[in-house]
Amino acid sequence: MTAPDGTARDSQWLGRYGEDVAAAWLRANRCRVLARNFRSQRRGRHTGEVDIVATEDRVLLFVEVKTRQEETKVRPLFAVDKAKQKLIERGANDWLRRLGTRAVRWRFDVIEVYVRDGHPPRVVRVRDAF
Repeated sequence: MTAPDGTARDSQWLGRYGEDVAAAWLRANRCRVLARNFRSQRRGRHTGEVDIVATEDRVLLFVEVKTRQEETKVRPLFAVDKAKQKLIERGANDWLRRLGTRAVRWRFDVIEVYVRDGHPPRVVRVRDAF
């Protein structure tokens, strides 16, 4: 993607933009966003992360957001490999620990955001992604 002055956007900008789009999409689809960029820590070190924590119909959602150019040949979902899943799971476990209960319904979703200059972003949600 390019900025209005014609310079290329970097991957950090693209990731933040995708998370903004995903959070807005969740809200527009009757979800309540509880936290963004939740990072868990144990003994002072980063142990887990969740892009968005939300609720939908009494289900707690731990959402990973992946943003790619529309022309990509590989689905963003495939970037959520086993190592990334472990990070998200550790973040989710810390969230549940802080709740003080695991007696809630919860799941892991992935939101794919596809972008192309001059077009609105396209959002695909994968429920129960892993």
